[in-house]
Amino acid sequence: MSFRDNLQHLRATRNMTQEQLAMLLGVSRQSVTKWEAERAYPEMDKLLKLCQIFDCTLDELVQGDLTVRAPEPDLAVPADALAEDVIGYDEHHRSFALRIAVGVACCILGAASAAVLDGWYIEAFSVTGLFFFVGIGLVFIIPAMIEHSAFQKAHPYVADFYGDKQRLSEKRVYGYRLAAGICTIFVAVAVAAFLDGRIEEGLAGGLTLLLIALGVGLIVYASLIEDRLDVEGYNLDALEDLSEEEIASIVGEDRAPQVLAKVRRSRREGAACGIIMLLATVVALPLMFWATSYGDPFWIRYFWLPWMVGGLLCAVACIWIGQRG
Repeated sequence: MSFRDNLQHLRATRNMTQEQLAMLLGVSRQSVTKWEAERAYPEMDKLLKLCQIFDCTLDELVQGDLTVRAPEPDLAVPADALAEDVIGYDEHHRSFALRIAVGVACCILGAASAAVLDGWYIEAFSVTGLFFFVGIGLVFIIPAMIEHSAFQKAHPYVADFYGDKQRLSEKRVYGYRLAAGICTIFVAVAVAAFLDGRIEEGLAGGLTLLLIALGVGLIVYASLIEDRLDVEGYNLDALEDLSEEEIASIVGEDRAPQVLAKVRRSRREGAACGIIMLLATVVALPLMFWATSYGDPFWIRYFWLPWMVGGLLCAVACIWIGQRG
């Protein structure tokens, strides 16, 4: 019995489509089609993953006869499984977005706490408050980034399962979240102007940064939640760490030239933005420590400006790289 016959029968026992199996394996549907047409053969890591999915040995899958296996209704994939996301893509991205947003907000809260403690003339603890909240922020951010990277490696290719109705609903919610975040930052600026000269500058700066932390957290969360709908962009990001041969084997020979061109462009954009934001961090962090140590009210409020400028420069760099192809 051939591998093709075994694979087709095993899919049938689980009521699984080629696209659903492709999502579980992290390959394109075209790859599964080629395997079942005996025009290509899966790599060893995909064979081992198939054995895990269908609970069989490698010898049984490749050389045995699994066509006698009875249907497994308890393990069958629902007919609308794509709409329910069989690999946990949506749940993973929601958790990732929340943890990154909370982490970023906590880092800004560190500067807020330093400003408040400085306003209360407890300067000895201002740096402690700063590092405490930044540390909490990193506790959220670093594990989230590591888990996201691991998820991308486990699922380098995901079929787009979002429906038009869901996309429209998410776009509407995204607009509300983004507007709430921007309005919160505007309120923070208004509060800073109103409190100027009325209370201690450190306290005013702390309250302003507290509102900015909330606003930035909302914007980051809204952006990452919206970004999860860009499944094609996720696929490109996940493929960036793979070799061109591995990318071609995942997306298929027909789509390989187009996808490889996008991956190369994405790599250039990532490198450019990484350098820009590193330089922004080199400027912003010393500025933040200097402002906190010497109690400069202006830079306590606006130490984040280098990161904002860096973000704008990243957008310009991406546009320029995109135009050059």
